[in-house]
Amino acid sequence: MQGNFPFNEFLKNSNPTTNKINNIEDLANKNIIEDPFNIKQNLNQPYNSSSLSDDFFSADELDMMNNEIHNSLKSLVNPQKYASFFQGDFFRLKNIDGERAIFSTTTNFIKSFIEKNLNQISQSIVNTLGKSYQIEIIANNNNNLSQHLNNGPIEPSHTKPRSANEISFSLDLEPVQEDLLSQVESKYIDHVSDDYNNIVIDKSKTFKNYVIGPSNNMAYAASVAIAKSPGKAGKYPSLYIHSNSGLGKTHLLHAMANGIHNQYPHYVICLITARDFMKEMIESIRNKQLPEFRQKYSDKVDVLMIDDVHELKGKEGTQREFFHIFNELYQKGKQLIFTSDKTPQEINGLEERIKTRLQWGLVVDIQKPDIETRVAIINAKADDLDLFLSEDIVNLIACNVKNSIRELEGALIKLSAYSDIMKVDIELEMVKEVLGLRDYEDEKKITIEGIAKQTSQYFKIPVADLKSKSRVKDIANARFVAMYLCRKLASLTHEEIGQFFGGRDHSSVVHAEQKISKQLSQDPMLSKTIMTIENSL
Repeated sequence: MQGNFPFNEFLKNSNPTTNKINNIEDLANKNIIEDPFNIKQNLNQPYNSSSLSDDFFSADELDMMNNEIHNSLKSLVNPQKYASFFQGDFFRLKNIDGERAIFSTTTNFIKSFIEKNLNQISQSIVNTLGKSYQIEIIANNNNNLSQHLNNGPIEPSHTKPRSANEISFSLDLEPVQEDLLSQVESKYIDHVSDDYNNIVIDKSKTFKNYVIGPSNNMAYAASVAIAKSPGKAGKYPSLYIHSNSGLGKTHLLHAMANGIHNQYPHYVICLITARDFMKEMIESIRNKQLPEFRQKYSDKVDVLMIDDVHELKGKEGTQREFFHIFNELYQKGKQLIFTSDKTPQEINGLEERIKTRLQWGLVVDIQKPDIETRVAIINAKADDLDLFLSEDIVNLIACNVKNSIRELEGALIKLSAYSDIMKVDIELEMVKEVLGLRDYEDEKKITIEGIAKQTSQYFKIPVADLKSKSRVKDIANARFVAMYLCRKLASLTHEEIGQFFGGRDHSSVVHAEQKISKQLSQDPMLSKTIMTIENSL
């Protein structure tokens, strides 16, 4: 088609309005309070109602449009969901017929999942073609695919009609292997996805089922203290927890919300993502209800929890409202809790005055869990799923999945789904195949020399001093840490460790191990030290 459709124009994206304002969020944050629906009118301006319906698109043009729609969709859909359900032939533009955009997919199961994301698909079409279309999705295993594309009737049969007694049919309701595996993958992706829009407090996430270890005990202790005594009456009227994704920040948020509600049922608790906070503010601007939005947070909320506060970066209008709300609540002695994947100072695009306020309270981090914590998490989650796992399987998963508790739990959900759907027992070789794991014996071997070297680098004390007879406090403490780690990670005897560290008696190593173990339960900073050295190994 080379006629009415301004194909080159949409590829060049020459519409100045679309270049200046890509979404309503940008509009709100630029303080343009006019009716945001003018955007849609401007986007539609280059096209008339018949420009895409009167002519036939060539295969090359459809491919080009399909690629542009996918490029837009990638920014709107979780990357894992996109890779599993949209990428390649999973989701492809087949035709544009009048007001319909017709897409194909591979199976009915994937079709049903894609249909849960129609808003994102519709937005991608508008971003690409400048107008909205009715979306129609057809599975390739549907015999009427070609008729849907051509909008033609089903051809009538010319054979002689048969009587009811002559008619028989069979219906195959057994899902194919591909559909079964897709169901398994779907359960895993739904769990590991970090989309938490429209948060409702999860009653199942409590302190009791939060697995504690050296990596998170300080964040846990602070959260428990807040749940017992929130606001200015407590120790931490403002708490900021940061860590990589999937390490338990959101679980702690829900646990605190549940704990506060149990202790103070009359408190108004607001648990929301930064993205939803921004959307709510934009909606209030659209409806000319910004004062009501401010009053809701400033006057009614007793506990404000904002997940992923780094999402406010670059949003000047939202940051301005957040700043005033923060000040109001802090001055009134309300409880403020935030989570992020970075420290406040590391968030680029955040106003300096907001960074400063986020650091007014306690700032704690959560590290990657150590091997013992990962094993404990696996066993706890397996109990929740009523899943029996042998010790070999637990160790295999714990040694391979290290970076995220969410992925760790997701692996068990995937195993449980695979076992239920495929009706097989969970065995070691099956686990390796389903999760793509390797034998944990292949892990890098941790040696006493390596532990001594990393401990030396952390404390900035030469290895020779660790092995010496010196009893200087700093050297002795570093030596105790090294001995403790040797017992924990290298599975060496007390005699072997004592011999390495200056020919000491085994009782010296026992004393060091007991002293560090006792201090770990009382000193969060020591826990962090142990974790840092352990991760470096």
